[in-house]
Amino acid sequence: MAEIILEVKNLTTKFKRDKGTVTAVDNVSFEINKGEILGLVGESGCGKSVTSLSIMRLLIDTSGKITSGKIILDGKNIDDVPEREMRQIRGKKMAMIFQEPMTSLNPCMRIDKQMTEAILLHNNITKKEAYERAFQVLKSVGIPDPKNTLQSFPHQLSGGMSQRVMIAMAMSCEPELLIADEPTTALDVTIQAQILELMMKIRNEKNMGILMITHDLGVVATMCSRVVVMYAGRVMEEAPVEELFANPLHPYTKGLIASVPKLGANVASLPSIPGSVPDLSVMPKGCKFAPRCESQMAICHKEEPELMLVTEGKMRKCRCHLLNSNKEEGNV
Repeated sequence: MAEIILEVKNLTTKFKRDKGTVTAVDNVSFEINKGEILGLVGESGCGKSVTSLSIMRLLIDTSGKITSGKIILDGKNIDDVPEREMRQIRGKKMAMIFQEPMTSLNPCMRIDKQMTEAILLHNNITKKEAYERAFQVLKSVGIPDPKNTLQSFPHQLSGGMSQRVMIAMAMSCEPELLIADEPTTALDVTIQAQILELMMKIRNEKNMGILMITHDLGVVATMCSRVVVMYAGRVMEEAPVEELFANPLHPYTKGLIASVPKLGANVASLPSIPGSVPDLSVMPKGCKFAPRCESQMAICHKEEPELMLVTEGKMRKCRCHLLNSNKEEGNV
């Protein structure tokens, strides 16, 4: 059996507003096995990044707070451990590649200082040994001149180089879990392919679990074995990647897949999902996707559907009233 590295159980994260609170992540559950890449997809504003920051416990300086649920890393519940202990877990047990490398790196510090800081924190080694490890990690992620890169400031690096440095920093202490939040955003397709190939190589060598957060379904199809589709802070569908693309069940998933350009398709324009992700402070009643759904029914505006297990063997789940409707008609 596969060994589970991360379990997220009924995670709920809320943010304080002037007039009450809003729920950014609502009762989200999933798990990641060692050596597995799980895709977390959805439009901007669906709660993907807040989910990752909640797992990393990086909401301290915000109005956000985990109000319920459990985060279990390698068998240990970490949702309520002291911050001092979390500092030992971050980097060593799990690490994160942030969405914007140019703003995530400290512009006032050279790369060597930023990299060796984490290495010295988590390992009982000398500064010289930490520098050598930083050099070797940069070399392993395909940076042609690690020595010069270590002496550089972030503004002296290109977007692709900065992203490789971020990956190297995340990998420097060999964590068991890597959270990649839009790791290829704003990169050209050539650099994107190199970054994804690098991550696959690292996964294969270290048997590392990876949470791949993205809105790019092409990346999901290339990298992931399972996919969790989020909308308005909720899990709408979960499935093995082959099944998701072959037979999407939720109307939202169908809309996302239909909007992806296909090679050889002679179409004047791509279909799109009407409307936008709802404001967290004024969420619609019932199914949160109903106002944008072409298959909406009366019940969709009254009751929010539960996330249901569709097939037990492959752990396929979907949150949609259409499933009950189809079962009654004998179509499922």
